[in-house]
Amino acid sequence: MGKRYYCDYCDRSFQDNMHNRKKHLNGVQHHRAKKAWFDHFRDFAAILDDELAKKPCRKFLQTGVCGFGPNCRFSHMSEEDLASLKRQIEDERQHRDNPNGRSSPKRSVEEWLTRREKKRISLSSKGVLKDEEDEEGSPAESDIPQQLLSVPDLPPSLLPPPPGGWKVNPTTEWG
Repeated sequence: MGKRYYCDYCDRSFQDNMHNRKKHLNGVQHHRAKKAWFDHFRDFAAILDDELAKKPCRKFLQTGVCGFGPNCRFSHMSEEDLASLKRQIEDERQHRDNPNGRSSPKRSVEEWLTRREKKRISLSSKGVLKDEEDEEGSPAESDIPQQLLSVPDLPPSLLPPPPGGWKVNPTTEWG
């Protein structure tokens, strides 16, 4: 039967030979499907810039429907849609600049890991480095950076302890 080529963008397959593949990859349907796929990953600011550069679609404004759909070269966004998009951009910018509403400067993950390693070493050597850590650290030093908290499924070694601390079973012996 021969090899088949499957296009992820178009969700279709066809016999794989040079002529068919070239014809498909240069086709309008493939280009539209590929553009639609990559448009899913655009940020709000880029979408807003594109929509502001377009003129409003008269057919869409009059009837609420446009025969060209997403392929229309005119904008289908209302004033409310544009205002909502601007709010989303502003919210995203505020969240990026100040993730928890705090004005404290962000610590890098690398900095947090090095301080964590120093604490681990100091605890294992019975407090030799503990005094140095207390002098240079602040009360929020044990906080996990926000970049790590946004990662799903953190390994247990990077999870913060529960509010009451870890429960220790006294009957368990280590070693």
